[in-house]
Amino acid sequence: MRGFVFVALLAVAGAGEVRAQDAAAGEKVFGVCKTCHQIGETAKNGVGPVLNGIVGRKAGSVAGFSYTAANKDSGITWDEATFREYIKDPKAKIPGTKMIYPGLKDEQKTNDLVAFLKQFDPDGKKK
Repeated sequence: MRGFVFVALLAVAGAGEVRAQDAAAGEKVFGVCKTCHQIGETAKNGVGPVLNGIVGRKAGSVAGFSYTAANKDSGITWDEATFREYIKDPKAKIPGTKMIYPGLKDEQKTNDLVAFLKQFDPDGKKK
């Protein structure tokens, strides 16, 4: 009986832990983003800009995409922390953005999405 209780306590304690970043799971999360964004070697701007090489890129800087002044003038260079804050509530991070996504509140899905996006260099090649 004690063994069962111990295993049950471990299961409950582990349930609250956040998994490591999972790029494959992030690709599934990106399915929602595909409505507006592309990524990879053949990616093109659509409703939203290409997301190749987003980590380390200056906001509002993808050639050929028509950004709002809010994005261009935000002064943001995307890093993981800034992207996480933005994707949680885009309009709060950059008031005036035309991105209509309501936000990704699930921390694990955000972790996975970041892992997926980080795989792609500015040319859309997987690192």
